[in-house]
Amino acid sequence: MKAVRFHEYGEIDVLRVDEVERPVPGPGQALVEVRAAGIQPGETHIRSGELHQRWPATFPSGQGSDLAGVVVEIGAQARGFAVGDEVIGFTHRRASHAEFVAVDDVNLIRRPEGLAWDVAGSLYVAGTTAYATVFAVDPGPGDTVVVSGAAGGVGSLAVQLARRRGATVIGLASKPNHAWLTDHDVVPVEYGEGAAERIRKASGGKVDAFIDTFGDGYVDLAVELGVRPERINTIRDWEAAAKVGARTYGEGAAASAVVLGELARLAARGELEVPIASTYPLEQVQDAYRELERRHTHGKIVLRP
Repeated sequence: MKAVRFHEYGEIDVLRVDEVERPVPGPGQALVEVRAAGIQPGETHIRSGELHQRWPATFPSGQGSDLAGVVVEIGAQARGFAVGDEVIGFTHRRASHAEFVAVDDVNLIRRPEGLAWDVAGSLYVAGTTAYATVFAVDPGPGDTVVVSGAAGGVGSLAVQLARRRGATVIGLASKPNHAWLTDHDVVPVEYGEGAAERIRKASGGKVDAFIDTFGDGYVDLAVELGVRPERINTIRDWEAAAKVGARTYGEGAAASAVVLGELARLAARGELEVPIASTYPLEQVQDAYRELERRHTHGKIVLRP
């Protein structure tokens, strides 16, 4: 089968599509033929070696957590699934950017009827991360929450989940994304110099919580706006969080098929929009990451093996 690999740390050009042995499902696993697999900003930092101390790579390394596809083989003692089932799932083995992946049965759910493959295959990391960030700051009616990177893969879901809790949500994003935010009952504010004053004006001077999906100084901005540290959550700036006592809830805090199933059902019913920015065939994985690393996409970028 074909699978994305990198054999050393480096820039995008170290990514290759290699011919490798098709995996055999072990006990409690299903072999899934992948129809769609989302890509993540965190994968770029792992590939570059920036996160070697936190998440070291073993070479050759695969990539990818998100996946959606069709079960083609069942391992011994696997429960709940059969050949031909359409599924959504995740793997922690950096393996979903491939034509086939062996997945633990506890990390799979059935694809809800009507949920598009691209959405299904890009829901896990962004969705569970957004779920965790909203849980961390616990917004409710009467609260005003600011979300940085509000039109990105995680941010676009976090703003919707916070709105579902009844909070007023201010989304930091570039102007081309303001119409989408407005359509989702989010107050758009342009990021960049002067953002603090624009947020104060949009919020009436009251900000109760801050979700940072982008990094680059937003934890400090939240403190400047008077947000208590326990109601600040970042998925990028761990150093700043440690300094002020902010939270760092991310994917790992909500990494379960139960949460994935809840998000998938919301998306299938049209109650949670998962924007898809672009799709690429597996062979164009480098182009997919070039778009991702520009950091101005609206929604998810998806590989189609």
